[in-house]
Amino acid sequence: MFVAPDPGRLRLRTSARAVLGVSLAVAVAELAGLSLTASITGGLAALLALFTVGDPTVRRQAVTTALLPAAGFPVLAMATTLHGLPLLRDGAFLAVVFCGVYARRWGPRGQALGIFAFMMFFVTQFLHAVPGQLPEVYAAVALAVAASAAVRFVLWPIERRTPPPAVPAPLHGRGLTRPTTRQAFQATAACAFALTVGQLLSEDRWYWAVGTAWWIFVNTASRGETLVRGFRRVVGTVAGIAAGLLVAIPLHGAPAPTAALVAVCVFGIFYTAAPSYSWMMFFVTVMAGLLYGLLGVLHPGLLLLRFQETALGALGAALAVALILPVTTHAATDAWIQRALLCVRHCTAETARRLAGDDSADPAPHAAELELLLGRVRLSLAPLVHPLSPLRARKARARQVIVLLDDCARQVRGLAAVAADPDASHDARLTAACRRVETAVQMLVSPGDRPADLPSAPVPAGRHHPGAEAALTHLTDLEKALAELAGPLHTSPRAPLVPA
Repeated sequence: MFVAPDPGRLRLRTSARAVLGVSLAVAVAELAGLSLTASITGGLAALLALFTVGDPTVRRQAVTTALLPAAGFPVLAMATTLHGLPLLRDGAFLAVVFCGVYARRWGPRGQALGIFAFMMFFVTQFLHAVPGQLPEVYAAVALAVAASAAVRFVLWPIERRTPPPAVPAPLHGRGLTRPTTRQAFQATAACAFALTVGQLLSEDRWYWAVGTAWWIFVNTASRGETLVRGFRRVVGTVAGIAAGLLVAIPLHGAPAPTAALVAVCVFGIFYTAAPSYSWMMFFVTVMAGLLYGLLGVLHPGLLLLRFQETALGALGAALAVALILPVTTHAATDAWIQRALLCVRHCTAETARRLAGDDSADPAPHAAELELLLGRVRLSLAPLVHPLSPLRARKARARQVIVLLDDCARQVRGLAAVAADPDASHDARLTAACRRVETAVQMLVSPGDRPADLPSAPVPAGRHHPGAEAALTHLTDLEKALAELAGPLHTSPRAPLVPA
């Protein structure tokens, strides 16, 4: 896990910056004389501000960060006011769940604001905040957002040097088929189940079940993805509870070592979030145990209850995706694969234009987009390639698709590098090869539409620029990989694979 690829050490720098931002937020709250409850709220608010804001430009990130209090303050007021009115509190919490998920239709900003609003309600339950504490909680959140913004945009502006790639837009749909609408109903149903059953288990700590159900629906698109995410959350929680028994309980809430270990957990949450959801949940669970130690309520029974509530939340999510507007893994995967293939075609077309002398053509953005789309394909295929998956034929197909798409991405990166060579010149063979690649993509995304006048072979020629030769090699290998994709994509997913 900790040797996973980290190009440009971006994860390392982002994780270190998160520790700095959260530490600064807590330090400012303490210097302002705020209570322990307010200081913890401020630290969590800073963590969320640094973790959830993912707009593609620094300017948009700054606007989203500034809007976080507008989303969080009304929820904090509502949650604390309704603290002693369970029925109204529960209904308000579910309304926040629905609105928070539905807001994802407005892209990264909607997702960040929705998560922040949900977590502000969650934090009030975690800390049992009451209306009398609202002014200092407001102050802590405002100071935390300001501190995280200062670290992110002034003290350590990582994005100005390495702009984050744009996140692929979610799959399209209308009405109840729109992903955000469908997930809003699914997440609300899952959280309603978790809330109801969780309260039967514990009237004080039921919110862990709701939090589990909520977070499982973040960045998932299909039934299979949600089930795998729930499994990984439970695995990470169990490991974190074991670590909490060994680390958090013996500390008895000692401030200095607890603060140091919380900083380690914050670093671990950010560093492992992208490559491993289970490891991220491990650090979240350990951090929660340490915070309970600071509040003086930590004991082994509480950690056991944490596991039970997590399992209930995962069960609620599983039932919701299975019974309410389900989307199969195959449907979601097919949509992401088609988007990736169309991106291959766009990159090829831009390369052909660039090598033909059009300086305005640039395949590099499409190559970067393809990497992100392939990340979504891998996430969608994760249920099929999971070690516990019993579907051997589908697992073999999924692995073959991943290998071939990775090969396509490798050739596309090569094409983009060749096209960036200012001395690479037009070659008639490249035009024919690009047409064949575009045809291969069309055959994969629309198998019934066979184009006419397909070029059958490269156009012969004499001397050529080395850049053109390299491009031709990439195009030939790309065409071969696309042709091999027809097998796993266009035959029954349950049929045995025929070796190419």
